[in-house]
This record gives sequence, structure tokens and C-alpha cells, in this order.
Amino acid sequence: MSDARPKEPLEENRDRAERVLRAKYLDYCSSQIAGHLVLLSPDEIYVLAREAHRAGGRDSEPSYEQMVRLATEGVAQRLTLPTFEQWSEEYAQDPARYDEQLLGLWESELEEAPDPEADPDPN
Repeated sequence: MSDARPKEPLEENRDRAERVLRAKYLDYCSSQIAGHLVLLSPDEIYVLAREAHRAGGRDSEPSYEQMVRLATEGVAQRLTLPTFEQWSEEYAQDPARYDEQLLGLWESELEEAPDPEADPDPN
């Protein structure tokens, strides 16, 4: 038996709304980064990744997977993305402005998260 007080429906709704809002923020940031990545030529991606790879103290050639990750990180650093707090304030004022830019990744947060206190094997 757990001494933990069950969450009130209002508190559960707030937690869920916060998770969805954070997921939308990450979705927005991902869409902004992806939008810039697709504008880069393969040569630009290589140069960006190679510079980051060397800045990390490595002289070897980065693998394809490393190049994609490094280029993504490089684009993310060069973009001026808002903090979560800034974005959530702006989103609250005009959700439509941002909703059209979302990729839909946030929708996975709509699925109910499993209850960590629930017994996975009720038998």
C-alpha cells in the first residue's frame, strides 16, 4: 500500500498540459533546425560537421552519423531559438502562429503515460 496521495484530476491535467507544451516546444525547435538543415548543400553540411569535429579535438574523418549529429548541433547553435519560457508565453498569445510550424512529433505526448505506481501484472 502506498502512502502517496493520488493526484487530483486538476493537477493531472496541469501535468499533462505541461508535458504537451514542452513536447510542442521541442517539436518547434526540431522543425526550425530541420528547416535550416535541408537548405544546406552536402558540402556545407560536411564543412560544418568537419569544423565541429576538429573543434572537439579529433583529426579523423567523422562517420556519416557523426556528420549528421554535428551538423544538427552546429545549426542549433547558430539559430536563435527562444527559451522554453519565452516560447510558451508567445505560444499562449498566438498558438496558430506556431502550430503550423510543428512537425507533429509532439502528438506522442497525447498518449496516456503509464502510471508508475500501477502493477504491470494484475494477476
